[in-house]
Amino acid sequence: MTGPLEDARAGATARVASLEAQLAGIVETASASSGDDEHDPEGQTIAYDRAQVAALLAAARHDLTEIDAALARVDAGTYGVCERCGRPIAPERLEARPAARTCVSCA
Repeated sequence: MTGPLEDARAGATARVASLEAQLAGIVETASASSGDDEHDPEGQTIAYDRAQVAALLAAARHDLTEIDAALARVDAGTYGVCERCGRPIAPERLEARPAARTCVSCA
């Protein structure tokens, strides 16, 4: 039963690591650059790139937290049970969203 969750956790962990590396690279580039990228007509600013990657990293960390909570529900025997109404969560929903906490009706 934890196969999809373990796969999702591995993917989320890889995303977090990749985004952390990207963010570190952007920060390093920004500290090495003395130019004024705010007025660069060539494209996005370093600040924009940093904010975008930081937002993606926050989302990936949130996904990882949700997957870990789902794994804890597996251990507790409550995985697949809606946290609001107590009914089973449809297998199709769990397949699409392995860390789902609620059924479709309660979502």
